[in-house]
Amino acid sequence: MSTARYDLPETDEFTRPYWDAAAGGRLLLRRCADCGRAHHYPREFCPSCWAGEDRVTWEEASGRATLYTWSVVHRNDLPPFGTRVPYAAAVVDLAEGPRMMTEVVDCPYGDLRIGMPLRAAFREAAEGVWVPVFRPEQG
Repeated sequence: MSTARYDLPETDEFTRPYWDAAAGGRLLLRRCADCGRAHHYPREFCPSCWAGEDRVTWEEASGRATLYTWSVVHRNDLPPFGTRVPYAAAVVDLAEGPRMMTEVVDCPYGDLRIGMPLRAAFREAAEGVWVPVFRPEQG
């Protein structure tokens, strides 16, 4: 019997381009042709103006972000998070505008600061499944 994993995406036909790009080290967003706004997490419609699927397309993000907020997690009973504590769960402001929930890696927790510049990186969560995380941008 396998243990449930709560860190893996539920990939479907719509989100497959996002996860395929992540496996290739690229972060994708969706952008609306009607209002011009980008959004994350991927949705088939625009959450700003409600334009339909035919008006919203995939776009590669720059990978640049700033730290909006974070919390250092010391206990998480959901597999496999319990084996990874502590970790910095975070919300970042992507350069393209949307906010994204993620994790900050490769940074001492005492060095985290609101507004610090970050850069996207990708961690293999399971064989062939890569998820975006962020690390401090090197000056």
